[in-house]
Amino acid sequence: MISKTQIERWAEEQLKDTDRFVVQVKVSNDNVINVIIDSDSGVTIEHCIALSRYIEQHLDRDKEDFELKVLSSGLEYPFSLLRQYKKYLGKRIQLKMADGTEKKGILQEAETDHIVLQEEIEKKYKKNVRRIPGETLHIPMEQIKQAKAVIEF
Repeated sequence: MISKTQIERWAEEQLKDTDRFVVQVKVSNDNVINVIIDSDSGVTIEHCIALSRYIEQHLDRDKEDFELKVLSSGLEYPFSLLRQYKKYLGKRIQLKMADGTEKKGILQEAETDHIVLQEEIEKKYKKNVRRIPGETLHIPMEQIKQAKAVIEF
């Protein structure tokens, strides 16, 4: 069986000295390998291809069949690392809390044990929705079930 630890090691080797980093590696029982990467400045298809080729050159299809997918941690993926929170400092994020509530706002601070969120409240005025500043919330990380970037057009 292909080792998740070894895949992580090869990915980190290839990403060394770049602003890209491994978010998650999954290896299924039938050797479907998913590597999700992110970057402080953005991930291109070329970055994914380069990492895929680097990992593939270390694996031997004659010994084990596998399927390898290298993906960018897009906006649809929730944050899983502190570094991803820090990437969105000063930007809008949405949170699903452990108690089931949701919050949106501007991420002000991100530390290992908490974040600071300038909450935004959406108020409807006739046909328009306006965001007004709410409270500044200090939220412990263990209370956050999921955090994602908010897509704005």
